Amino acid sequence: MEAHDGLSAAIAQRAGFKGLWASGLSIACSLGYRDANEASWSQLVDAVERIVDSTTLPVLVDGDGGFGNFNNARLLARKLRQRGAGGVALEDSCFPKMNSLIGDRHPLADIDEFAGRLRAVKDAVAEDFILVARIEALIGGHGMDEAILRAHAYADAGADAILIHSRRRAADEILAFASAWQNRLPVLIVPTKYYRTPVSAYRNARISTVIWANHSMRAATAAMRQVCHRILAEENTARIEPNIATLDEVFELLRYDELARAEARYLHTS
Repeated sequence: MEAHDGLSAAIAQRAGFKGLWASGLSIACSLGYRDANEASWSQLVDAVERIVDSTTLPVLVDGDGGFGNFNNARLLARKLRQRGAGGVALEDSCFPKMNSLIGDRHPLADIDEFAGRLRAVKDAVAEDFILVARIEALIGGHGMDEAILRAHAYADAGADAILIHSRRRAADEILAFASAWQNRLPVLIVPTKYYRTPVSAYRNARISTVIWANHSMRAATAAMRQVCHRILAEENTARIEPNIATLDEVFELLRYDELARAEARYLHTS
């Protein structure tokens, strides 16, 4: 499940998800930036630290293209590992990137150059830090053969898994890729556009992981917009209170009770 801050991470863990996606789009939105490399790599790393500190779940970070060349990518990976992330996904886009679901201009990085970025990351971080190679060939309209060619090159460069991305409203491209790829490495997908396909279809295709990549941010956006409009119009919160979280629920989620127990144990007053 997507997380963009400590609160969304804690909610996802409480809901029962087994891992978190530190979403580049959602983190950028939470900072008031566009998903076009407007937020810096250091701002991403700081946001990831808050996500990691708020849960016990493994966190896979959306690292865009690594914020530059091989050197930027390995620096990003080292910093993310220092902050407790479990892995990073790097996409074969050019810097600065544009969100995959906007417009038609999505130039791809040269295969050999991007493979060098992946090798640099693998050489820079320990073996227990997962490296996912995200392929944007289908997003850019380059076809299945190009996607498969890149997947093989990235596997040879040391990627631990492949994220294949599509913005079609049906999952046909994704399922075709999974069939052609034959599970050489685990496959991750992001069904933001083809959301009507049941997860059982992905299990049957031996797809490893489904990432719900932006849904907490979008839910929060809709809810905050509605509450702001209603408070301004109604000039009180009497009819709103039953439909929003109570403060007690917020305090319970963020474990204020643990602080009270710790104070009783450690804070001695006269």
